[in-house]
Amino acid sequence: MKGRIVKGIAGFYYVYAEKHGLYECKAKGIFRNKKIKPLVGDFVEIQVIDEKEKTGNIVEILPRENELIRPAVANVDQALIVFSVRQPNPNLNLLDKFLVMMEYQNIETIICFNKTDLGEDSFMEELKRIYNQAGYPVFFTSTTEQTGVEQIKEAVKGKCTVLAGPSGVGKSSMLNALTENYTMETGSVSNKIGRGRHTTRHSEIFHLGENTYVFDTPGFSSLYVPGMTKEALEDCFPEFFQYAGQCRFSGCAHIDEPDCQIKKALQNGKIDQSRYQNYKMMYGELKEKENRYD
Repeated sequence: MKGRIVKGIAGFYYVYAEKHGLYECKAKGIFRNKKIKPLVGDFVEIQVIDEKEKTGNIVEILPRENELIRPAVANVDQALIVFSVRQPNPNLNLLDKFLVMMEYQNIETIICFNKTDLGEDSFMEELKRIYNQAGYPVFFTSTTEQTGVEQIKEAVKGKCTVLAGPSGVGKSSMLNALTENYTMETGSVSNKIGRGRHTTRHSEIFHLGENTYVFDTPGFSSLYVPGMTKEALEDCFPEFFQYAGQCRFSGCAHIDEPDCQIKKALQNGKIDQSRYQNYKMMYGELKEKENRYD
């Protein structure tokens, strides 16, 4: 039987199979021997041990489309990054780091600014301008007033979406809004996942409809990207793409060099000032890190 791992805790994996429900599974020892660890989001084949108790063994992990390191999840179609308009004010440096992390891992991203009931129209228009110009879809919501949520539901339909963002922005409220009337076809989910050994929060997928999944990912703000270099950074800013290779010097860092097309685009308003400043800041951080390890 084929299914998808929707939760993994303490060596137990919960596999959801369409039309069959949720199975509590163990992974065969062969995966340990091959040093392969099943991930939340993996499509797997399971061998059912007891249909009544809904238990089984994972016998095969199907090929992955992609894999995130932190959180350790697989087969993600897109990320939904949630920040608030106010309380707290959006930290655009942190937002840009999230975006860079997703670009580096080739994950499409949509941005949601929540708490519009607390924001000013002019500020929200500015946020929309900055990130639309960079090529990102931008949504505005108020989970307290239930505005804009339907658009988010439409944006995640038919996809597997990672929900990310710092604390205090209404991420949990957004998850609650998306998973309202949540129905996974099994009566024993809460019993299984609520047992004593399952007290820690882990990445979990919610199955919202046909081919529609949302990851709840605690600890996603670690912003860890292995292998990231200062040279790769410009490839993680979509608004830089059209100017690639047009600078006077090959290997231009777009900071102090003359005849730099990125800086020219910045002066002409084609690239936003805050995005460019965050690029410079991240470039400096990566350069410092590389020097530290040389």
